[in-house]
This record gives sequence, structure tokens and C-alpha cells, in this order.
Amino acid sequence: MPTVQRRAVTAVLAAVLLLTAGCSGGDGNAPAPTPPGGTNGASAPPSGDASGPGAGARAEPPPAKGSVEVAGTLTEGLKSPWGLAALPDGDLLVSSRDEDTITRVDGESGEKTPIGTVAGVAPAGEGGLMGLAVSPGFASDHMVYAYFTTESDNRIARMLYDEKKPAGQQLGAPDTILRGIPKGTVHNGGRIAFGPDKMLYAGTGETGETGLAQDKESLGGKILRMTPDGEPVHGNPQADSVVYSYGHRNVQGLAWDSEKRLWAAEFGQNTWDELNLIRPGGNYGWPEVEGRGGEEGYVDPVAQWKTSEASPSGIAYAEGSIWMAGLRGERLWRIPLDGTKTVTDPQSFLGQKYGRLRTVVAAGGDKLWLVTSETDTRGTPQAGDDRILDLKVK
Repeated sequence: MPTVQRRAVTAVLAAVLLLTAGCSGGDGNAPAPTPPGGTNGASAPPSGDASGPGAGARAEPPPAKGSVEVAGTLTEGLKSPWGLAALPDGDLLVSSRDEDTITRVDGESGEKTPIGTVAGVAPAGEGGLMGLAVSPGFASDHMVYAYFTTESDNRIARMLYDEKKPAGQQLGAPDTILRGIPKGTVHNGGRIAFGPDKMLYAGTGETGETGLAQDKESLGGKILRMTPDGEPVHGNPQADSVVYSYGHRNVQGLAWDSEKRLWAAEFGQNTWDELNLIRPGGNYGWPEVEGRGGEEGYVDPVAQWKTSEASPSGIAYAEGSIWMAGLRGERLWRIPLDGTKTVTDPQSFLGQKYGRLRTVVAAGGDKLWLVTSETDTRGTPQAGDDRILDLKVK
């Protein structure tokens, strides 16, 4: 499949329209009131996630400069794709934010097979059927997890995936494991992933109500950690709470590195998007902080970008680097890591060639799956959009 080259004028017009509409990032950067005390905040040294650092010596840092090769297009013609999760056999599940459906994509041929609709989803604005995760015990329990918006809230549910049933009828009814995550027209978060500890993590948004991010009793503007049944995990900062970190504006990217540390991508408002190394109980500053501050009390991001260059959604870890999909930035960022720091400045690829980029998933070794996001009402779709790209990286 030939590369779809985006015209520069299209990107400029799209950015102007987004700014005119009062949304600097296209998904998650919608403005909120200017935070008191300016845009900077304070920092505390980050540490590894609750599963602990990996054993043994640290791996050699990746080279300062990397590369990305588009090996091909796995599939195309997807409508508002959002979440992507790999099945044990290498096939993929992809959610449609606005159509409430989950589709199976053959990992070799790209053939698409609908497996079912998620009952109760109420798409609107930046909400709908979003993140997907496959149970670590899928071989025996056949469970698929989804993060979605209803008429009243955002919630996480699991569904039995019965491959023996006819296509389109293979999903069981949603079994809600966590409800009451605040919903809004914007900033609904939506990413879920199982960590190395086999616990379920979720990134949420503050729905434009900035105070929710600092309210530890609210599930909005947080990273959550729970058991596969939706219960608080022993070792969480508060024993009776699924809240793992707070002070977030809108988290849509979660990934673990080779030392089992949790990284998260977060939409800024008007100034800085962030890549954060997550520590249990850490306060990441919003709405008091946007980007690096350096004062006591808040955790600074490890890397930051102008919102015009990123608007980060999904992230993945491969070949010693975090790879970050940008919506408004329309590019894939590589952030090479050496321990808790970056080796060098982030490096970008695919700028404006495929439009808005939503989700990136590691597929083992030097391979990534990358999902475009041109049909979510904020892109400029062309023939074939949206698609899953097959990438080789280093």
C-alpha cells in the first residue's frame, strides 16, 4: 500500500480549525481555565511502579538516533478506531469509538471480522468505546476488557469472547467491574492495559473540571490500578482505593519498559504535553502544573512537547524506547530511555504522512502496530482511512 502523503495546507487548515473551535489538540487538549500560580509546578523524583524494577543489570541504552520503516498496511477502512489489543495467536482486536463495535483483524492477512457490539455505550464528543485489553489468562477465561462511556459515566467492563458463535455475536454482555469514572464531552481518558503484575491499569481524564484531578476521592484525572475484578490492589497508595497516581489532565497512553516501570502520556492544555514516569501516589500537578516546574510537591515529566507537535494518545515500549502516537502532531515520536532519563532529545517520524495517529502497540521485537485516527470527526479522511500500519523500528 503506497504511503498516503498529506498536503501541508491540509495540516495547516486542520490546525486552524481546531484552534478556532477552542481545542488545541483535537482529542484531549480542549482548554480549561488557566491554572492558578502559572503553568509550572514542583517535582519529586520518580520511582518504579508497584511491580518493582526488573532484576539484573540495566540494559544498554538505545542508540541516540533510530529509524522507522512502514512495512505495509495490515488493514484499512476502519471507522473511528481507538483501542487495539493483541490476542495470543497474533490477531488483533480493534474498537470503534463511535460505532460501539469490536472487530477482529487477522494479524497476517488483515481480514476483518466483526465479533460484536458493546451494550450501553453512548458515543458523544471524545467519549464512546475506547480502550481494549485482553485478559492475561485469556487462554482459559476468554475475557476481553473495555473502557467506555455510558449516558451517566465512564466505566470498565469485561466480556466473554466466544469464538465458536457466529461472527458479530461472539461478545457476551458487559460485566461492569468499575463504574463512576466521571464523563464529559472532553477529557474522558480511556486507555486500559494489564501490567507486568497482571493488574489492570486505566488512564482517566478530568472531563474539563480541573479540580477533579487533585481530588483523591474522584476517579477523574487519575491513573487507576485494580485487580481483574475491579478491586483495589494491595500495595496501592490507599488500601481501599484504585487510585494509583493523581493530578493528571487526560491520560491516554500507558506502557511498561524492560525494567517494569510504568510510563504515561498526558495531554496538556495550551503549552506542554507530557511523558511521565509513574510513581505510586505521585501528584503530577494538574491544574497547578503544565509541564516541568522544578518545585517540591509535584512530579515533573521526563519529556515534554508543544501541544501543536504532539497531543499524545497511545504509547508503546520497544527497542529501548517509548514510541508515542500524536494526534494534532500527526507524527510518531521516539523517546530513547536510559534508566529514568532520556538518552537524547525525542525524535519524530511519519510527520503528516498518515494524518492523526491514535494508538501504537508493541508486537514483539522491533515491530509495532500503529492505528490512524482520521475518521473521528476531527481528521481529514482520505481513501482507505482509517488503517493499521505495520512498522519496523529501531
